[in-house]
Amino acid sequence: MDSTTLLLIDDHPLFRKGLAQLFAASDDFEVVGQAASGREGINLAMSLAPQQVLLDLHMPGLSGLQVLDELRQLGLGCQIVVLTASMDRSELLTALRLGANGYVLKETEPDALLAYMRNCNRGAIVLDDMLVSLLAGQVEPERVLEKKFDTDGSLTEREGQTLALIAAGMSNKQIGRELGISDGTVKIYVKSLLQKLNLHSRLELAAWVHNFASANKQERH
Repeated sequence: MDSTTLLLIDDHPLFRKGLAQLFAASDDFEVVGQAASGREGINLAMSLAPQQVLLDLHMPGLSGLQVLDELRQLGLGCQIVVLTASMDRSELLTALRLGANGYVLKETEPDALLAYMRNCNRGAIVLDDMLVSLLAGQVEPERVLEKKFDTDGSLTEREGQTLALIAAGMSNKQIGRELGISDGTVKIYVKSLLQKLNLHSRLELAAWVHNFASANKQERH
């Protein structure tokens, strides 16, 4: 199996070197470039066309969010995972809205980071477990059932309700109690939602809802 080409963008030399050594020791990654600034990272991404980019959020000059936005506008098609020491909800939601494929804390264990990047390579949106509560906390459960998240009529009313409650951070058991249905029925709805929206996990369903809500809010303004 070919190695996944990876570009590292981080302004801290020691941390960046540590990341490079971590991925170099893995058979399924090849670090093709390292950048110490956002602008250098954009230039390297354009010239090297890596499959994945691991991007520091807070850098002098261009921030990670600005780099993410520019890379997406350039249409390079690489997967971009944001790496941060911050647990800021607004930054997380902005990164997802701008098209980040993942959002991971710098304190993540090395093996877990490798696993996140492998999962990302398989098409999943990856989010550090400690950040899931930030995503869920953006939605008020008592109001979420009033929201309409379906864009093309493909979701049933129950699926839409289940999707909304997943975004509110509820478990299958909690959703079942809220809707008056069994856990097994909730699992069926979740499986159907993943298939219809072409997603891979509950986290991606929650991220999809927040991206959808953000886009609708921008259109209204």
